[in-house]
Amino acid sequence: MAFWRSKKQSAAPKEAQDAAQRQPDSPPPPAAETQPQAAPETQPEAAPETQPQAAPRTQPAADSASAQPAAAPKGGLLNRFRGGLEKTRRTLNTDIRDLFKGEGRLVDEAFLDELFSKLIRTDMGAGPAEELRDDVAKRFRGRKVQLDEVIDSITEQTRAMLKQDAAPLALSGSPSVILVVGVNGSGKTTSIGKLAHFLTAAGNQVVLGAGDTFRAAAVEQLTIWSQRIGCDIVTGKQGADPASVAFQTVDRAIQTGADVAIIDTAGRLQTQGKLMQELDKIRRVVGKKIDGAPHEVLLVLDATAGQNALSQAKGFSEVAGCTGIILAKLDGSARGGVILPIRRQFKLPVKFVGLGEGIEDIAQFDADSFAKALFSD
Repeated sequence: MAFWRSKKQSAAPKEAQDAAQRQPDSPPPPAAETQPQAAPETQPEAAPETQPQAAPRTQPAADSASAQPAAAPKGGLLNRFRGGLEKTRRTLNTDIRDLFKGEGRLVDEAFLDELFSKLIRTDMGAGPAEELRDDVAKRFRGRKVQLDEVIDSITEQTRAMLKQDAAPLALSGSPSVILVVGVNGSGKTTSIGKLAHFLTAAGNQVVLGAGDTFRAAAVEQLTIWSQRIGCDIVTGKQGADPASVAFQTVDRAIQTGADVAIIDTAGRLQTQGKLMQELDKIRRVVGKKIDGAPHEVLLVLDATAGQNALSQAKGFSEVAGCTGIILAKLDGSARGGVILPIRRQFKLPVKFVGLGEGIEDIAQFDADSFAKALFSD
């Protein structure tokens, strides 16, 4: 299956603000006039709309200051990561430089304690910060060191902590099915649009499934993405059974000979058992259509959430069977270090990172480039 080709240039809408979290026992919103009724889990009788809808007259709301997508840094993956990690990198470099004040520094307990407190500020958590501090102590304790020596040591250890097997998407199905999950406001819909563009630009035919049937803005936004990318989309009646939309999305991908089906899901808290069970139902339904599906379950985590992302990763990885992570909104966060405890605790590979608001502002994760960008001057 084709995977790498030159990317197209396109503009992307800014993600509409997420609606309030749906309560598990609350009735669904009123049905849309033109959408068909959702069907039962096993054999949906009425298929949702399978052709892209007309573009809405207005774009999702965004203030004028943030409506324009940020330009992606040029010069390769390292520079793209440097741009996305700018706030984290600036915090780290300023804090660690302050330990030296232009001179060498004796590596003693006072220095190591100060270094630990600086590392914690990136939301990497106590565990990874301790590992980095202890590595510096092992190498340099009792010696007078320069700033560059400490930075090089921390970068090398960070690279080792983030190292993972090559983690391309498992595009082996006919079609391959990708289920995307996460909490409200994590950047799911935008990440799906970027991922669909990434795969389409690599030569894959993509079908999107608007499985967040309880939030009209999500369906509207995903429809806009599909039109700009030029891919098919399956939508359902507002409040319809998301499993039915998922079933019909996979069915549509089979009928059209598509390579990939990407299914959105409603945002939910990892503590909401009833809604988390809904994800299991979606998995069962698509698995009946294609053996082994979904082939990927990608958890979208908001980089700005910091340590809260850890509890999200735990809840979703246990219930949804996540196979990888998309770290979104990295461009707007000084908490880029959160990726370290996520990798350390859950061993989930980071598949992609979101580096801006533009349609091309997504990149496959690379530990070497990330570590260099995190600590580079």
